[in-house]
Amino acid sequence: MKLHTTTDAVLVLEDGTVFHGKSLGKVGTTGGEVCFNTGMTGYQEIFTDPSYYGQIVITTVSHVGNYGVQQEEVESGNIQIKGLVCKEFSHHFSRKTAEGSLQEYFEKAGIVGICEIDTRELVRYVRDKGVMNAIISSETTDVDTLKQQLLEVPSMSGLELSSKVTTAQQYDLPVAETRFKVAVLDLGVKRNILNNLTIRGCECRVFPYGTTFEEMEAWGPDGYFISNGPGDPAVTTEAVKSVEQILAVEKPMFGICMGHQILAQANGIPTYKMHNGHRGLNHPVKNLITGRSEITSQNHGFAVDAEAVKNNPNVEITHINLNDNTVEGIRIKNKPAFSVQYHPESSPGPHDSEYLFDLFVEMLEKEKKS
Repeated sequence: MKLHTTTDAVLVLEDGTVFHGKSLGKVGTTGGEVCFNTGMTGYQEIFTDPSYYGQIVITTVSHVGNYGVQQEEVESGNIQIKGLVCKEFSHHFSRKTAEGSLQEYFEKAGIVGICEIDTRELVRYVRDKGVMNAIISSETTDVDTLKQQLLEVPSMSGLELSSKVTTAQQYDLPVAETRFKVAVLDLGVKRNILNNLTIRGCECRVFPYGTTFEEMEAWGPDGYFISNGPGDPAVTTEAVKSVEQILAVEKPMFGICMGHQILAQANGIPTYKMHNGHRGLNHPVKNLITGRSEITSQNHGFAVDAEAVKNNPNVEITHINLNDNTVEGIRIKNKPAFSVQYHPESSPGPHDSEYLFDLFVEMLEKEKKS
């Protein structure tokens, strides 16, 4: 088994706070918005989730890398995070089905990270101060130099990133027996979302960010899905225009995460940047329609304005977060459209919310019969 040597590494936060540790992945320097994920497993799914593009992720679990990596657990074609911060990083793995180590995986993708720091202290600090930009380096530990480089890292506020992670060209996901045709607007879609649609008989055509409504409608879809994705939803304006046009033709529409925020904006409801956001596999959400609670998988740093929803006569809040009462789901009263802020495809995470895909299929069935 290959032995790995580590070098000194440093993490510098936007406010000047410094943490010293050891290198992981590629030796180099990387910058992005630092945030934390409270999940206890599923690190490969997290690292390949396009919604994390532009971010440095702190894992709150003690050990990362111990079960290696394998292809079936990726959510996109690339590692999407800008960097990793963890407590203990395992260069070796014990899972028999693993295809390689996380270290080799990061080296191949050019991902820079830092380990052997007190992540509990760091998470508490970020939790109190809020998400901020940061820089990791294992090629220099000169803090003053890194502070200057950190000034060049763009703020997530006002940053459009869906165009960076969307598919380069449209593609089809055929099924054995097509029940419905669903046009997917790819703002950074996760593979398991597409899996949840295709296993329910939805033939999907995935369209790049920026595709016009007319181009999607020309395919003749029975309904539309608006995906998750990274960046600030307030500047993802091309998607808002498409969703407004979908609402006008009254075809069934389902949005997840960024798709939820885009649906809100298409109804005149603004979004805002959260102090920390929600990232993990253990966030409690209440379904206000059924009265039942769900444990959910989440990854978002922006949210929908609750007061604006309450003041909109055509939009209803369907789900709320039980930790902070933020809006977790909406539906349009006079249109066949709904969305949730969290991730019902649950990859990784609990499966409490997969029923939402069934609700979308029921909506498609009803529309096809009418």
